[in-house]
Amino acid sequence: MTSKSVDQKATPEMLDQDPHRTKEPREKILEVAIGKEVNAFRKQQNMTVFDLSEATGLSIGMLSKIENGMTSPSLKTLQALSHALSVPLTAFLRRFEETRSAVLTKAGAGVATERAGTRAGHQYNLLGHIGSNASGVVVEPYLITLTETSDVFPTFQHDGIETIYMLEGKVDYRHGNDVYHLEPGDTLFFDADAPHGPETLVKLPARYLSIISYPQTS
Repeated sequence: MTSKSVDQKATPEMLDQDPHRTKEPREKILEVAIGKEVNAFRKQQNMTVFDLSEATGLSIGMLSKIENGMTSPSLKTLQALSHALSVPLTAFLRRFEETRSAVLTKAGAGVATERAGTRAGHQYNLLGHIGSNASGVVVEPYLITLTETSDVFPTFQHDGIETIYMLEGKVDYRHGNDVYHLEPGDTLFFDADAPHGPETLVKLPARYLSIISYPQTS
Protein backbone atom coordinates (compact mmCIF):
# COMPACT_ATOMS: atom_id res chain seq x y z
CA MET A 1 0.00 0.00 0.00
CA THR A 2 1.36 3.39 -0.94
CA SER A 3 0.45 6.76 0.46
CA LYS A 4 1.13 10.30 -0.70
CA SER A 5 0.42 13.70 0.77
CA VAL A 6 0.60 17.26 -0.44
CA ASP A 7 2.27 19.93 1.66
CA GLN A 8 2.77 23.15 -0.25
CA LYS A 9 2.78 26.86 0.41
CA ALA A 10 0.05 28.99 -1.06
CA THR A 11 1.13 30.63 -4.30
CA PRO A 12 0.08 34.17 -5.31
CA GLU A 13 -2.37 32.56 -7.76
CA MET A 14 -3.99 30.59 -4.93
CA LEU A 15 -4.22 33.65 -2.72
CA ASP A 16 -5.90 35.50 -5.59
CA GLN A 17 -8.77 33.01 -5.29
CA ASP A 18 -9.34 33.79 -1.60
CA PRO A 19 -13.16 33.57 -1.20
CA HIS A 20 -13.06 35.88 1.83
CA ARG A 21 -11.23 38.76 0.19
CA THR A 22 -13.02 42.12 -0.02
CA LYS A 23 -15.22 42.27 -3.11
CA GLU A 24 -15.44 45.19 -5.50
CA PRO A 25 -18.39 47.61 -5.09
CA ARG A 26 -21.48 46.68 -7.13
CA GLU A 27 -20.85 49.62 -9.50
CA LYS A 28 -17.34 48.32 -10.21
CA ILE A 29 -18.71 44.83 -10.89
CA LEU A 30 -21.04 46.34 -13.52
CA GLU A 31 -18.11 48.07 -15.24
CA VAL A 32 -16.12 44.83 -15.29
CA ALA A 33 -19.11 42.87 -16.64
CA ILE A 34 -19.63 45.37 -19.47
CA GLY A 35 -15.93 45.36 -20.27
CA LYS A 36 -15.79 41.57 -20.54
CA GLU A 37 -18.75 41.53 -22.92
CA VAL A 38 -17.27 44.25 -25.15
CA ASN A 39 -13.98 42.37 -25.27
CA ALA A 40 -15.72 39.06 -26.05
CA PHE A 41 -17.91 40.50 -28.83
CA ARG A 42 -14.93 42.29 -30.39
CA LYS A 43 -12.86 39.10 -30.48
CA GLN A 44 -15.78 37.06 -31.82
CA GLN A 45 -15.81 39.36 -34.84
CA ASN A 46 -12.02 39.27 -35.20
CA MET A 47 -11.79 43.01 -34.63
CA THR A 48 -8.74 44.69 -33.18
CA VAL A 49 -9.03 47.55 -30.73
CA PHE A 50 -7.94 49.81 -33.58
CA ASP A 51 -10.77 48.47 -35.78
CA LEU A 52 -13.33 49.13 -33.04
CA SER A 53 -11.87 52.59 -32.47
CA GLU A 54 -12.33 53.40 -36.16
CA ALA A 55 -15.91 52.06 -36.13
CA THR A 56 -17.02 53.93 -33.00
CA GLY A 57 -14.92 57.08 -33.00
CA LEU A 58 -13.71 56.21 -29.49
CA SER A 59 -10.03 56.43 -28.69
CA ILE A 60 -7.97 53.28 -28.26
CA GLY A 61 -7.19 54.39 -24.71
CA MET A 62 -10.89 54.74 -23.86
CA LEU A 63 -11.70 51.32 -25.34
CA SER A 64 -8.89 49.78 -23.31
CA LYS A 65 -10.32 51.31 -20.12
CA ILE A 66 -13.81 50.04 -20.98
CA GLU A 67 -12.66 46.48 -21.72
CA ASN A 68 -10.65 46.36 -18.49
CA GLY A 69 -13.55 47.64 -16.39
CA MET A 70 -11.69 50.82 -15.46
CA THR A 71 -14.40 53.27 -16.49
CA SER A 72 -18.17 53.45 -16.64
CA PRO A 73 -19.23 53.99 -20.30
CA SER A 74 -22.03 56.44 -20.99
CA LEU A 75 -25.26 55.42 -22.72
CA LYS A 76 -24.05 57.17 -25.87
CA THR A 77 -20.82 55.16 -25.78
CA LEU A 78 -22.72 51.89 -25.28
CA GLN A 79 -24.95 52.76 -28.23
CA ALA A 80 -21.89 53.35 -30.42
CA LEU A 81 -20.40 50.03 -29.33
CA SER A 82 -23.72 48.28 -29.89
CA HIS A 83 -23.92 49.57 -33.46
CA ALA A 84 -20.28 48.78 -34.28
CA LEU A 85 -20.47 45.25 -32.89
CA SER A 86 -23.98 44.54 -34.26
CA VAL A 87 -25.37 43.43 -30.90
CA PRO A 88 -28.24 44.81 -28.81
CA LEU A 89 -27.23 47.26 -26.13
CA THR A 90 -28.64 44.94 -23.46
CA ALA A 91 -26.10 42.29 -24.48
CA PHE A 92 -23.42 44.22 -22.60
CA LEU A 93 -25.38 43.72 -19.35
CA ARG A 94 -25.91 39.97 -19.81
CA ARG A 95 -23.09 38.84 -17.52
CA PHE A 96 -24.12 41.33 -14.80
CA GLU A 97 -27.77 40.25 -14.81
CA GLU A 98 -27.23 36.48 -14.83
CA THR A 99 -28.99 34.65 -12.01
CA ARG A 100 -26.65 33.05 -9.47
CA SER A 101 -27.94 29.91 -7.80
CA ALA A 102 -27.62 28.62 -4.26
CA VAL A 103 -28.97 25.44 -2.68
CA LEU A 104 -29.60 24.95 1.04
CA THR A 105 -30.05 21.39 2.32
CA LYS A 106 -31.01 21.17 5.99
CA ALA A 107 -29.49 18.51 8.22
CA GLY A 108 -30.92 15.08 7.41
CA ALA A 109 -32.74 16.32 4.32
CA GLY A 110 -30.32 15.15 1.63
CA VAL A 111 -31.82 13.12 -1.20
CA ALA A 112 -30.89 9.43 -0.94
CA THR A 113 -29.49 8.31 -4.27
CA GLU A 114 -27.71 5.40 -5.85
CA ARG A 115 -24.44 5.30 -7.69
CA ALA A 116 -22.99 2.35 -9.59
CA GLY A 117 -21.96 -0.27 -7.05
CA THR A 118 -24.12 1.08 -4.22
CA ARG A 119 -24.82 -1.73 -1.77
CA ALA A 120 -26.35 -2.38 1.64
CA GLY A 121 -24.58 -0.38 4.31
CA HIS A 122 -23.36 2.21 1.78
CA GLN A 123 -25.54 5.32 1.89
CA TYR A 124 -25.22 8.20 -0.59
CA ASN A 125 -27.08 11.45 0.05
CA LEU A 126 -27.03 14.14 -2.62
CA LEU A 127 -26.79 17.45 -0.74
CA GLY A 128 -27.58 19.71 -3.67
CA HIS A 129 -27.14 20.20 -7.40
CA ILE A 130 -26.46 23.23 -9.56
CA GLY A 131 -26.53 22.38 -13.23
CA SER A 132 -26.83 25.20 -15.76
CA ASN A 133 -24.90 28.23 -14.51
CA ALA A 134 -22.61 30.98 -15.72
CA SER A 135 -19.42 29.16 -14.74
CA GLY A 136 -20.08 26.24 -17.11
CA VAL A 137 -19.40 23.77 -14.29
CA VAL A 138 -21.75 21.21 -12.70
CA VAL A 139 -21.16 20.52 -8.99
CA GLU A 140 -22.59 17.57 -7.05
CA PRO A 141 -21.91 17.32 -3.28
CA TYR A 142 -22.57 13.97 -1.59
CA LEU A 143 -22.55 12.86 2.04
CA ILE A 144 -21.41 9.23 1.99
CA THR A 145 -21.93 6.95 4.98
CA LEU A 146 -20.38 3.47 5.17
CA THR A 147 -21.64 1.32 8.03
CA GLU A 148 -21.00 -2.32 7.03
CA THR A 149 -17.86 -4.15 5.98
CA SER A 150 -17.67 -5.99 2.69
CA ASP A 151 -15.06 -8.12 0.97
CA VAL A 152 -15.47 -6.30 -2.35
CA PHE A 153 -15.83 -2.56 -2.88
CA PRO A 154 -16.95 -0.89 -6.10
CA THR A 155 -14.58 1.41 -7.95
CA PHE A 156 -15.91 4.48 -9.70
CA GLN A 157 -14.66 6.17 -12.83
CA HIS A 158 -16.21 9.33 -14.28
CA ASP A 159 -15.40 12.72 -15.74
CA GLY A 160 -14.36 15.70 -13.66
CA ILE A 161 -12.55 16.45 -10.43
CA GLU A 162 -13.52 15.02 -7.04
CA THR A 163 -12.74 16.21 -3.52
CA ILE A 164 -13.20 14.00 -0.47
CA TYR A 165 -13.24 15.40 3.06
CA MET A 166 -13.20 12.79 5.82
CA LEU A 167 -15.64 13.43 8.68
CA GLU A 168 -15.71 10.22 10.72
CA GLY A 169 -14.06 6.81 10.81
CA LYS A 170 -11.03 5.64 8.84
CA VAL A 171 -10.85 4.44 5.24
CA ASP A 172 -8.11 3.27 2.91
CA TYR A 173 -9.13 4.91 -0.36
CA ARG A 174 -7.80 3.82 -3.74
CA HIS A 175 -7.08 6.18 -6.62
CA GLY A 176 -5.49 4.49 -9.61
CA ASN A 177 -2.45 2.58 -8.35
CA ASP A 178 -2.23 4.45 -5.04
CA VAL A 179 -4.01 3.92 -1.73
CA TYR A 180 -4.50 6.74 0.75
CA HIS A 181 -5.26 6.29 4.44
CA LEU A 182 -7.98 8.83 5.30
CA GLU A 183 -8.84 9.94 8.83
CA PRO A 184 -11.17 12.71 10.08
CA GLY A 185 -9.96 16.08 8.77
CA ASP A 186 -8.08 14.61 5.79
CA THR A 187 -8.80 15.86 2.27
CA LEU A 188 -8.20 13.95 -0.96
CA PHE A 189 -8.43 15.87 -4.25
CA PHE A 190 -8.12 13.92 -7.49
CA ASP A 191 -8.89 13.40 -11.18
CA ALA A 192 -12.04 11.26 -11.16
CA ASP A 193 -11.26 9.70 -14.54
CA ALA A 194 -8.95 7.20 -12.78
CA PRO A 195 -10.58 4.20 -11.02
CA HIS A 196 -11.25 5.16 -7.40
CA GLY A 197 -13.20 4.09 -4.32
CA PRO A 198 -12.88 2.82 -0.74
CA GLU A 199 -10.61 -0.22 -0.60
CA THR A 200 -10.62 -1.02 3.12
CA LEU A 201 -12.98 0.22 5.82
CA VAL A 202 -10.55 0.54 8.71
CA LYS A 203 -12.92 2.05 11.29
CA LEU A 204 -16.71 2.21 11.08
CA PRO A 205 -18.97 4.00 10.78
CA ALA A 206 -17.17 6.08 8.16
CA ARG A 207 -18.57 9.33 6.76
CA TYR A 208 -17.10 11.71 4.24
CA LEU A 209 -18.11 14.50 1.90
CA SER A 210 -17.57 13.82 -1.78
CA ILE A 211 -17.78 16.87 -4.07
CA ILE A 212 -17.71 16.15 -7.79
CA SER A 213 -17.35 18.89 -10.39
CA TYR A 214 -17.37 18.54 -14.17
CA PRO A 215 -18.07 20.66 -17.27
CA GLN A 216 -21.64 21.17 -18.46
CA THR A 217 -22.37 19.09 -21.51
CA SER A 218 -24.88 21.50 -23.00
